[in-house]
Amino acid sequence: MPKTNTASNIADAGRNAGKFVKHVLPAAVKPVHSLWHEVLGFLFLVFAAIASWRVYRKAGELPPGQFAIMLLFIVVMAGYGVSSFRKARRISRS
Repeated sequence: MPKTNTASNIADAGRNAGKFVKHVLPAAVKPVHSLWHEVLGFLFLVFAAIASWRVYRKAGELPPGQFAIMLLFIVVMAGYGVSSFRKARRISRS
């Protein structure tokens, strides 16, 4: 019966695990990264839609300063939402 070297077997297993992680991890991270940007884009667009609805419902009642702040909020949230979706698409295509 041949002698087995457990230290050598453990080292081989570690090298194989490292190769596995180097090949599989990038393929798994890419869709998760893209999904993260899609979720953030959706949330930003929801915030912009809620604010737009509030401005639409109370447009005549809002003071000019608050109206301007709400419009700025809507533009920023919508811009971040669209840019997040564009970034997710760029990640998925690369």
